[in-house]
Amino acid sequence: MTPPPLPPLPSFPPDFLWGVSASAFQIEGAVDAEGRGPSAWDAFTREPGRIRDGSHADVATDHYHRYREDVALMAQLGVGAYRFSVSWSRVQPSGEGPVNQRGLDFYDRLVDELCAAGIAPVPTLFHWDTPLALEERGGWLDRDTAYRFAAYASVVAERLGDRVPRWITLNEPAEITLLGYGIGEHAPGRRLVFDALPVAHHQLLAHGLGVEALRAAGAREIGIAASHSPVWTAGETGEDRAAAELYDTLMNRLFADPILTGAYPEGWAELMPGPVAEDLKAISAPLDWYGINYYNPALVGAPKPEAVTSLAGIDLPPDLPFGLHEIEGHERTDFGWPVVPEGLSELLLNFRTRYGDSLPPVVITENGCSYGDGPDPANGGRVADVRRIAYHDGHLRALHRAMAEGVDVRGYFIWSILDNFEWAEGYRQRFGLVHVDYETLARTPKDSYAWYRDVIRHSRPGSLGEVRTESPGEVR
Repeated sequence: MTPPPLPPLPSFPPDFLWGVSASAFQIEGAVDAEGRGPSAWDAFTREPGRIRDGSHADVATDHYHRYREDVALMAQLGVGAYRFSVSWSRVQPSGEGPVNQRGLDFYDRLVDELCAAGIAPVPTLFHWDTPLALEERGGWLDRDTAYRFAAYASVVAERLGDRVPRWITLNEPAEITLLGYGIGEHAPGRRLVFDALPVAHHQLLAHGLGVEALRAAGAREIGIAASHSPVWTAGETGEDRAAAELYDTLMNRLFADPILTGAYPEGWAELMPGPVAEDLKAISAPLDWYGINYYNPALVGAPKPEAVTSLAGIDLPPDLPFGLHEIEGHERTDFGWPVVPEGLSELLLNFRTRYGDSLPPVVITENGCSYGDGPDPANGGRVADVRRIAYHDGHLRALHRAMAEGVDVRGYFIWSILDNFEWAEGYRQRFGLVHVDYETLARTPKDSYAWYRDVIRHSRPGSLGEVRTESPGEVR
């Protein structure tokens, strides 16, 4: 049954930036092509039991060879920007030293293709895929990696900077710190718990040094894509409140405070390596905008038997000083994540209150959901992903409410344009507006693609008509 049309969305500013996102390791494939070196994620996928479906990203969606087809899909979608990431080991196979010109040529071609289609390229310089040679020397536990990142940022900016209007230094430093080095669920698979804190500091330093390198190359619009979520307290005791505050610090303030205020939360600077006061001067270099990746809130209390030991497929260490709880009373995505659009409004308003004038304009650099809907042969191959439409509709309304209350938000990027390799989940989770058949690599735009196309058309000055939900239309 076709669901009833949703009410029209409220109006967004005419210059609001509508975009889609992806990352190199998740879509490019071509891991051995034209001089690319291995990354920590290449090695991680080869370790038995690391990827839940036993897969790897050697081909992924083969974006490396099919990027023109994918850019054409974005052009038909009507987005103003494409947020992609550059594979560091494709540009510098060992993470330092000689540049692999053939790898850099790929991003040169991609940027040209985007510009020709009227789509602004928004490169993320680091999206988790540390060059393996650097990882084997300590990776983000080693301060030198931050300096290697800055040198790499200079290389990319010098080649692409004449056509790139907006840059992102790092994606989600909290996740690589906590999931990659803290509990070992992501590459490089270390289980250091709080001994992973140097990873946070070195990534923040890399961000600051990267901003400096980009400015030196003439970049004008620079931001970061950081994951954040509101933290709800599970329980009424002082221990519950303290646990929630600790989690909020780890996931939110530990990364945002140094960038936006030039200081760590009280008591945390002493836990960081190196000349912290000097490093903070670089880390807090002014940004033109701040990117927020939002998926759902966290419900946190004191460690108790009723706390979950596994959350969304991630096994948690038994000795954490806080307990995570499932958020009940909300629909869930196929990943098991609760759908809480109002959490986005809450998060943005919290940021405005916490940081005030220190918060630059915000861009939602990721928001998305995993639903496994596929082509229906009985309906002409249509992918009727009505739950994804409802998800994004709800989050855009929540975003608009925060904007109406004074939060300066300049853009919204859906994660993601394509179904892809979803890290430790392999190919089990589908976030794309476009369905990918992983056997044939055929692309099939979903109903959500047509819905987002209409959202974008409706938002343009002088446009007519309502955003529809009942038909995907002709998108080929």
